[in-house]
Amino acid sequence: MAAIGQQLETAISKPFPIFSLGHKYILYDVNVVSYIRAQYNITGVLIGTLPQAPQQNVFSGIPLELMPEEARLLVEKGIAYLVDDVKAHKHAFMDNGLSAEEKKVFQSALRRQGLAAARDVAKRGDDRKKVALEKKFGTGDWNDIPEEMLVPTGKRAKKGKKTGSRPTSSGGTGMNTPAGEASGAVTPTGEEDESLFSAPAESMASPRPPGPPRSESRASSAASSLMITPYPQTPTTSAPLLQSTPPSSNEVLPLPEVPPSYPLYKHLHEKSYFMAPGLRFGCQYMAYPGDPLRFHSHFLCNGMDWDQEFDLLDIVGGGRLGTGVKKGFLIGGQEVPSPRNKVGDLVAGGEKGVRTFCIEWGGM
Repeated sequence: MAAIGQQLETAISKPFPIFSLGHKYILYDVNVVSYIRAQYNITGVLIGTLPQAPQQNVFSGIPLELMPEEARLLVEKGIAYLVDDVKAHKHAFMDNGLSAEEKKVFQSALRRQGLAAARDVAKRGDDRKKVALEKKFGTGDWNDIPEEMLVPTGKRAKKGKKTGSRPTSSGGTGMNTPAGEASGAVTPTGEEDESLFSAPAESMASPRPPGPPRSESRASSAASSLMITPYPQTPTTSAPLLQSTPPSSNEVLPLPEVPPSYPLYKHLHEKSYFMAPGLRFGCQYMAYPGDPLRFHSHFLCNGMDWDQEFDLLDIVGGGRLGTGVKKGFLIGGQEVPSPRNKVGDLVAGGEKGVRTFCIEWGGM
């Protein structure tokens, strides 16, 4: 992971922006997301939908949402700064933050992306047609298929019956055919066994005009394939537009507001734990000894104020829950300096220390 982080460090510029949007803290750049995971043990939560499967909620993509504790930690370390997302977009789009040449280049890039997507979809459609033709006719080229094979199966069978019954009726075998049937009445379209490659019923009922030669039809189909309408593109990131720079001193946003459990979060993070939201287990954080893709969590963590009162049943319930899911129940808080200056009140460097306690239920 450290090697990956060093490679990504050259691909990003520090400090990087964290976009504040509706009391949430968002990262849009995938390089930044990978970098903070490899170098700073910060995972966040992916909240974006996948373009090809927007309805599912099992696998998500960028952007990445950070907890307020994660955003504050990155800002305090000086490797990130906060940006008002709405204000930045308004400045870029409405206040003409880009020159006409930059806008033209950006629109051309979007058009190229849309054209590539449309060509990819058209190619997949052609491949499906070729597979269907190979399966039905033994060839993947329209020009190698006889025209009578393109007539629906039901019409070919009825045509064969009519041509076979004409000599019998003319020979005087006594089979009387109504005038309507002799003239070849048309069966309702819904009852016909239409082929996948057949034309509409109206075009089959009317005589087909002589078409162009096959070489011309092949050339026209090739020309039509080149006339592809680009798909509209919605960019997933504003990187080409928003070249954000660290704000001046009078434009700096305040630090994210954090809960009283932030000292515990920071303490465990400094111990190289990966911290993740603990809602699934009814706690504030889950502490992983390494990357969550490789390890299970070891602790269910709840942070408290040093003088905060709590019910002993919460300790019992948390201990039983942690033991039931093979984890420890960890509580902790920041010590309040004592007037007597007891040993342990201050850690090296003069900062307030954090004490943690782990509870495990032994009566199960």
